[in-house]
Amino acid sequence: MNPAIYSEFIKPKDIAINDQFWGAFMERVRTKVIPYQWKALNDKVPGAEPSYCIRNFKLAAELTHPDLYYGVPRDIGFGGMVFQDSDLAKWIEAAAYSLAWHPDGELEKTLDETIDIICNAQQDDGYLDTYYIIKGLEKRFTNLKDNHELYCLGHYIEAATAYYEVAGKRKLLDAMIRYVDCVDKNIGAEEGKLHGYPGHEIAEMALVRLYAVTNDEKHLKLAKYFIDQRGQPPLFFEEETRRNGNTFYWKDSYVQYQYYQAGKPVREQHIAEGHAVRAVYLYSGMADVARLTGDDSLLAVCGDLWNDIVHRQMYITGSIGQSAYGEAFSYDYDLPNDTAYAETCAAIGLAFFARRMASIMPKGEYADVIERTLFNGIISGMALDGESFFYVNPLEALPQASLKDRRMRHVKIERQKWFGCACCPPNLARIIASLGSYVHSANGGSVYTHLYVGSEARLAPGGRELKIKIETKYPWEGQVDISFALEGKAAFSYGLRIPSWCKSFSLKLNGDNAAYSMQDGYALLNREWQDGDRITLTFDMPVNLVETNPHVRDNSGRIAVTRGPIVYCLEEKDNGKELFRLHAGRPEDFTVTYGKDLPEGLCTISFTGKREKDWQDGALYRNLADAAYEDKKLILIPYYAWANRGAGEMTVWIHK
Repeated sequence: MNPAIYSEFIKPKDIAINDQFWGAFMERVRTKVIPYQWKALNDKVPGAEPSYCIRNFKLAAELTHPDLYYGVPRDIGFGGMVFQDSDLAKWIEAAAYSLAWHPDGELEKTLDETIDIICNAQQDDGYLDTYYIIKGLEKRFTNLKDNHELYCLGHYIEAATAYYEVAGKRKLLDAMIRYVDCVDKNIGAEEGKLHGYPGHEIAEMALVRLYAVTNDEKHLKLAKYFIDQRGQPPLFFEEETRRNGNTFYWKDSYVQYQYYQAGKPVREQHIAEGHAVRAVYLYSGMADVARLTGDDSLLAVCGDLWNDIVHRQMYITGSIGQSAYGEAFSYDYDLPNDTAYAETCAAIGLAFFARRMASIMPKGEYADVIERTLFNGIISGMALDGESFFYVNPLEALPQASLKDRRMRHVKIERQKWFGCACCPPNLARIIASLGSYVHSANGGSVYTHLYVGSEARLAPGGRELKIKIETKYPWEGQVDISFALEGKAAFSYGLRIPSWCKSFSLKLNGDNAAYSMQDGYALLNREWQDGDRITLTFDMPVNLVETNPHVRDNSGRIAVTRGPIVYCLEEKDNGKELFRLHAGRPEDFTVTYGKDLPEGLCTISFTGKREKDWQDGALYRNLADAAYEDKKLILIPYYAWANRGAGEMTVWIHK
């Protein structure tokens, strides 16, 4: 592993987003999603499942400090899931990021007051988890497998570091450092400690992020311990279950402890298995630790897992996790569309993994996946008004099946106001609010642009400040204008990702054709740069018909429609019922329309396809005969925007 190629991504505070597409999403998160979710966390959304989150923290603070009273009866008990604390942590992180690009005194005041409540719940030794503070501290660290203490800690570390980086405030950060100290005293390799690790991963990558702030080797060491110890015999989760009388929920499953990615040591895991969100959170932490410790064996496993996910288990939308049973990966090339789980959090976790792999080795494939997930499998999880959400993101939906077929009871055809298990909505908010940190990265001699987002960013390749301005109407149009501002001159390599969907592009520098070389999906320009240099990158953006590897049985004889990074779908609203009767054929009349009558002024695609005619006798079966078709104009909208105009059928894949 060559540390010289490591590329650090910029922080949200170092970039201002003014993008036509993403700027609207970020503003919606700031003005709609964050306030809406604050109401949800306070159980003030009529008709939504209660969160209990703020109530739990207030009660925990009252129990910790009997002189405090926040209006919560002391005997009311804990509400919600064991991991409920994490929803508030993700909301704090999203709110912190929003402050980076839009200062808001009221929001900052709310954050500080909320952090006061959280810190008032913290125990003298640093422990902080409302489930056990309310239900009995004597049981803490007795069910690391299922009760999410370390998962909640991980999310709070992420929130604390985000708020510190944006606002410079340490209160939550110091509280989390104390909690990490508490964990380190109780869990680890040393004699007398629990030789455990998180049941639901995220603490691994969160501790690496904390290490970047504190430079305390203890934090990196604990992250590495969690990874190295995972799955080692004797299996800790097996012993913990037996010792404490815990339930093992997956004893009848073929994955057993691989549900937790803990059935064998991580360096023996080469196929993505088990709970999809946990998996990609773990792989993200593994990539982080591999980068910081120079662990080539760990990096090699990350590469194997990446290849298995992206080339054999990922939906065209960038979603992952095929099975509702265990919210899990199933097996290679199993990509059912109508029963897909494709949890919003899993797509977000895949973007985390991709970003970390891109930091180790800038390869276009990593940023391609970030782009694919962001434009499709992630933002599909939120309504265009920011006030309802999908947990599951199917690629085919039929209202009556979701209502009556038990196999599809997890599939909703309308977004929900909130969930009892509400991990996805605040996760969405935090990744959209932190979008700027995915655009550029740099090391001493190179700068890379991974995403084409209208913005102004500050970087410092070789220690000299560089400002990069991007102007574009991407993803609807293919032209991207990039200009540099810097004092004097600076020599460095500048890499622009050429997306895998793009087969033809032009690249100009200061009006003339640019000299560049292609490397791992990036067009590299090596020169001495100066103030005012301007690059124009123009992608051809035809409509593409995409087919799947023949091993994928669910898409045999079917195609999907894409344009640029956007995956399109058919909706009942535009094409009528029984979408499975439609055929794309080989269209020659593609029309791309900026649909001003649709939400957000979306680009639609239309062409003449075919619809299978009814049988005249209405029989259920007949002897084989030539099918009869009629011409049918098909209208497709971006997949992420489906289910914004009422309930109805939807499909991504269309018969040829």
